[in-house]
Amino acid sequence: MSAGPPVAQLAPSPSEAARELFGERLAVAEAYTHLLATAGVERGLIGPREVPRLWERHLLNCGRIGPELRAGEKLADVGSGAGLPGLVVALLRPDVPVTLIEPMERRTTFLVEAVAELGLENVTVRRDRAESARNLFGTFDVVTARAVAPLEKLADWTVPLLRSGGRLLVLKGSSAADELAAALPRLTALGVVDPQVRSLGPAGDPTTVIDAVVSRETRRQATR
Repeated sequence: MSAGPPVAQLAPSPSEAARELFGERLAVAEAYTHLLATAGVERGLIGPREVPRLWERHLLNCGRIGPELRAGEKLADVGSGAGLPGLVVALLRPDVPVTLIEPMERRTTFLVEAVAELGLENVTVRRDRAESARNLFGTFDVVTARAVAPLEKLADWTVPLLRSGGRLLVLKGSSAADELAAALPRLTALGVVDPQVRSLGPAGDPTTVIDAVVSRETRRQATR
């Protein structure tokens, strides 16, 4: 039986936009795409049809969050899955401590192995549900999530993790504005202020995020 094509043939080459965004961290990002294209597919973390578009659909889409962060900000990524977006942010921004929160064992196993293979010293992997990790409530400056749940439900899992004045950055698609409108009453009840839909990156292929700040009363309200 053939061992299959080598990794270099499976993983696509980075685009010019990827080279520009990842800069000196490009080699680490390439190593991560190789992991996704091999172990990620073999373990069912991503579909094989995603491999040709790993850079544009996944690494670039997630990596555009990186420039939004300040050095030293503590970030939690809820429902990390294969590491999107949390692991991408972590490899792009080694000056940002990142906690990947994921409940499924096979996914956390992959994440732990990926962190070790990529040599990332700024990442902690935690097997848990965000809503159950009460000792983490109120401890993060930024919380991210991508393709986890509708915003109205996701808010209950993510907002309690934020400190007063912390920031929620949720990656969404074309329905972002509708999701935000539907979730606005719940966000307001949790103490989220000024939520808005933003586009990061080029106009032709932006990353759409819902960006919101948590008021100083949030932790008290969200943990009742």
